[in-house]
Amino acid sequence: MTTPFDDYERRLWQGRAAAYRRSFAALCGHTATALLDAARVGDRTRLLDVGTGTGTVAALGLARGAVVTAVDAEQSMVEAARREAPAADVRHGVLPDLPLDDRHFDAVVGNFVVNHVGDPAAAVRELRRVTRPGGRVAVSVWPAPAPPLQQLWGTVAAACGLRRPESAPLVAEELNFTRDRDGLANLLRGAGLAEVSADTVTWTHRADPEDWWAGPANGIGVLGAMLAVLDDAAVAKVKAEYDRTVAAHLDQDGRLALPTAAIIAAGQAP
Repeated sequence: MTTPFDDYERRLWQGRAAAYRRSFAALCGHTATALLDAARVGDRTRLLDVGTGTGTVAALGLARGAVVTAVDAEQSMVEAARREAPAADVRHGVLPDLPLDDRHFDAVVGNFVVNHVGDPAAAVRELRRVTRPGGRVAVSVWPAPAPPLQQLWGTVAAACGLRRPESAPLVAEELNFTRDRDGLANLLRGAGLAEVSADTVTWTHRADPEDWWAGPANGIGVLGAMLAVLDDAAVAKVKAEYDRTVAAHLDQDGRLALPTAAIIAAGQAP
């Protein structure tokens, strides 16, 4: 069963694999190794990568010798992942109803997936369903409050007087979870996973400022939703504000450099 938030996410991401690859794929890919470690993925592990995006985690799983199945809700992502990880079985699949058998996989991972679904608890229960007894489930999310890198968008939006459009729903309060280690760990425990642990990963992300802007400029993220309702002149003003804001955070090579963080939690299926 989908929620208004799920329906909105499907529209938001439709056809945006190329924009995601240019803008945010490297950021999200930073946690891929730690996520696979948390799921204990190694040679011959039957791995499921849910929300594979452009296939970063799937490709790294293959490099470890895993037998990889990957799913994504967006067809352009499925096609991109097939190119990135050609030895993986990449399919279309939408949480919380994956077209996969019960208790099949040794490890199931979701890299920044449960923050893109309308019912996070149902999504994690589905990850557990397809995991064999004794297998591992590992997921990552962005924390709240947002780290400095993600705060950049809010700073730009506030300076331009932008607000989240009414057409962009939030996760229903009764279905949401706190975006911290305890909140994510409790989400996994609530799905019936055991021996749950959660850790915070921190790093400084570096990106070409124009590549970073390409995400919201192509409708991705909260700022992307705000830009989508503006005319070209208004978008140009936001871009000018972005350029001014980013200028204070460029390294010696002219690249945006700001601290960020993610939370990774993992548990064992009963």
